[in-house]
Amino acid sequence: MDAPTQNIPASAAPAQAPPPTTEPKKRFGALRDPLSIVLIVVIAVAVVAAGLLGTELYARRTADNKVTAAAECVSEDNATVSFGSMPPFLWQHMNGHYDNITVTTAGNQIQSAKGMKAQVTINDVDLHGDANSKGTIGALDATIIWTADGIQQTIQDAIPVVGSFVGDVTTNASDGTITLDGTFGDIVTKPQVVDGKIKLQVVSLTGLGFVLPSESVQPALDSATDKFANELPLGIKADAIQVTDDAVTGQFSTRNAKIPQGDVNPCFANL
Repeated sequence: MDAPTQNIPASAAPAQAPPPTTEPKKRFGALRDPLSIVLIVVIAVAVVAAGLLGTELYARRTADNKVTAAAECVSEDNATVSFGSMPPFLWQHMNGHYDNITVTTAGNQIQSAKGMKAQVTINDVDLHGDANSKGTIGALDATIIWTADGIQQTIQDAIPVVGSFVGDVTTNASDGTITLDGTFGDIVTKPQVVDGKIKLQVVSLTGLGFVLPSESVQPALDSATDKFANELPLGIKADAIQVTDDAVTGQFSTRNAKIPQGDVNPCFANL
């Protein structure tokens, strides 16, 4: 006798496995596509470059603000600062060593010297300081332009006795002299560099003999130029001087100068 046949419901039949998907293959296939790899690399490099550029610009702006503040404090005038494009500033910052810094003051004054403008180039700045200094400046070279009007105002402010008689100031490029035109006569001086300082050497006096003794003029002029020299920081000294048609141009420099701590000179406190 045949065994009874059992009917199996269709719902109880084994579930069919889903067909294999080709998505993973497509995904990994895309990664193997040379164009896709190039695009991924380009995007990654662009992201890194954008980050570095942003950091570079931020670091430059921060350094610019700090150096500008120091320059304006020293000169007591407005100043602009720029850093060379190479080497990258971030690299300099990481090494604590800086080059290609330029500083230009507005030309209103440098400390007590009115009408004076400085164009400064700074190199080999090392900020690995010690207890006595914030670091060193390997080389600082400056061109300082002192206008005739500025010389007049400086003398009038700094030397009341002489300045009260001084009207116009005329620079004479032909013979390298400066003439202080006074109410009762003229003082002719010749700018010179003496022991690293600018000196207005009296050449002649005209018409002042009965008003002001000639021996009192030179010390008075020396006091004004000495004051300016003493106000210069970092051991900056005069190297050369030239008289032009409307100004006096001087070359100044210092080498291996120590950057003072903030308690010695507050102008350098935030460097």
